[in-house]
Amino acid sequence: MNPKHALHPFLLVLLLPTSAVCGDASVDRPAASYFEDKQRGWFWYEVLPESVKKSQPEIQADQEKPKPDIRPPSDFQAEIEPKTQAQPSTEPQPLSSAWLKQNLEHYLNQAIDDPSPENVAAFYYLQRVMMDKAERFTNAARYVVMSDPQLDETVRRPVATYAANEANHQASVVAERALNAIAAQAGILFFFRSDCPYCHVQAPILAMLENAYGFKIYPVSLDGLPMPNGFFSEFKRDNGQAAMLGVEQTPALFLMKPPKQIVPLAQGALSLEELTGRILLAAKEAGWIDASQYQTTQGIRNTPMLLPAAGSISPAVTQDPLSLIQALQRSAHLGSTP
Repeated sequence: MNPKHALHPFLLVLLLPTSAVCGDASVDRPAASYFEDKQRGWFWYEVLPESVKKSQPEIQADQEKPKPDIRPPSDFQAEIEPKTQAQPSTEPQPLSSAWLKQNLEHYLNQAIDDPSPENVAAFYYLQRVMMDKAERFTNAARYVVMSDPQLDETVRRPVATYAANEANHQASVVAERALNAIAAQAGILFFFRSDCPYCHVQAPILAMLENAYGFKIYPVSLDGLPMPNGFFSEFKRDNGQAAMLGVEQTPALFLMKPPKQIVPLAQGALSLEELTGRILLAAKEAGWIDASQYQTTQGIRNTPMLLPAAGSISPAVTQDPLSLIQALQRSAHLGSTP
């Protein structure tokens, strides 16, 4: 073969563009010539990396992205204005009680920081408005209370001296009658210690209670010793009764009604008035005297009380003052005394 002819293929290769030999080059950068990248040598079947293409889900996500709203600003303003107009104003009516509560202190501080005649006068005028409102409310309240016996406290408990004295007298009469009735069926359980000074001063009070109303006193000594003053020398020793009743301090007093009813009165010294008051309350709670009788012993006239049953008044009723008044009046007439 002619050597010249053998060189033709190599010359053709050199004359061809690099892209024809190596495949399509990336469009992002120009193809390097052999002389610039001769270290790589010749790779006739080199596999070039494929260009990165977006996957179908990414393309679809790009297509589904919401496009920004390019409506004119007037359209947005038309949507915002109705919402703004629909919101009620939170500012209270000027010179209302709520407004005065929020702003009176501001006017006071303004007058203190800058005591000009106008600032000081503005505060005092607002204070006058508040005082006039209070006076108007007081006059209306007095008229409403005196017109409705359910609201007038003088119906339940008189305030005039002569009437209050009569109420006290009636209370003492009824209380004495009730205490005599309780003493006929119940006694006082008295826990003491011989070295307890408060027990020593409580004993004479219990003796007075015994003589005045006929209560039977049942003394129990926690340390097994008598009191040095000679009161209640006939006593019983504690055999666990104190622990069973939760006695922690002496003197400890319990109202005891045979065979098994025991009501706590106190763990500490009481005056005669406090002791009889607690006996009456304990008897009422135990059902030994009725509620109306107990109320009379407190110098209070027996009147219905505003104690509506739970759920008897609906939320709709509370929105109308007249309906609310009528519902409360009905509950008072149907209710009972405590």
